[in-house]
Amino acid sequence: MRSSNPVFSREGSFTRDTGYAGFDTTQRPAAGAPQAGGPYAQNPYGQNPYAQNPYGAPADLTDQQLAEMYQAPSAGPLQTGRMTMDDVVARTALTLLTLVAGGAVAWFALPMANYGIATVAALIAFAVGMVISFKRSVSPALILTYAALEGFFLGAITKAINATLPGIAIQAVLGTAAVFAAMLFAYKSGRIRVTPRYTRIGLSIAMGFLLLLLVNMVASLFGADMGLRAGPLGILVGLLGIGLGAFFLSLDFAEIEAGIQGGAPQEESWRAAFGLTLSLVWIYLEMLRLIAILRGDD
Repeated sequence: MRSSNPVFSREGSFTRDTGYAGFDTTQRPAAGAPQAGGPYAQNPYGQNPYAQNPYGAPADLTDQQLAEMYQAPSAGPLQTGRMTMDDVVARTALTLLTLVAGGAVAWFALPMANYGIATVAALIAFAVGMVISFKRSVSPALILTYAALEGFFLGAITKAINATLPGIAIQAVLGTAAVFAAMLFAYKSGRIRVTPRYTRIGLSIAMGFLLLLLVNMVASLFGADMGLRAGPLGILVGLLGIGLGAFFLSLDFAEIEAGIQGGAPQEESWRAAFGLTLSLVWIYLEMLRLIAILRGDD
């Protein structure tokens, strides 16, 4: 499966032959191999007449052998080596706990007037994130390192804003949790369907949003103010940013579901956790900025 989720696509991807993310378990024979171009070229189990039926059995098995097969315990994730939803939940929880721990260190240990360390942490986190994105194999250590560094940065900037606007930290956390819960409910209930058209429109808006932020950053270097951080336009941009974060979450959900159904390797649950963490960090930052604008206007 070829993913349209930009988070997973940047990661080096679950689909090894295209460079895009997807839990593609299809194995293709090398050029010149006897199977190449044959009727089973796209199916690694093509020579097995029971590949499409997990309960199929040769006709010459005895009744006792069949009874033993059906009485045998079902294979669990440790036996199959395939990713399950429990794997994704556990890895995501560990990644987010690491992020929160990094934020707590910055909150309690970092002096209010010195945020040079936080800036360095953010730059290193960005570099680690890029390595994870383009690394073909999954590295839990790198993912947890990214979470710790990103959490340290988030804790530092949240502490600074909270000093001016007390209570904004818990508001941003609750807002992010609400967006996650709403998107999960909407996706699982079928109210949101990740279709090619939905994905194209969302990615087009995301590209425009990022371009707008880039233009605003360049303009700010020359002392120009486009009004994206205050007033009605700032509120609109904040809402759009949160909406895009929710859009990325829906792509994450679809990709995880497809991976589980497609039998992705168990270690790919770490990649799924990384993608979800990126989306949640995006939403939290936009939520923090939006609340700051709203409370600043009071």
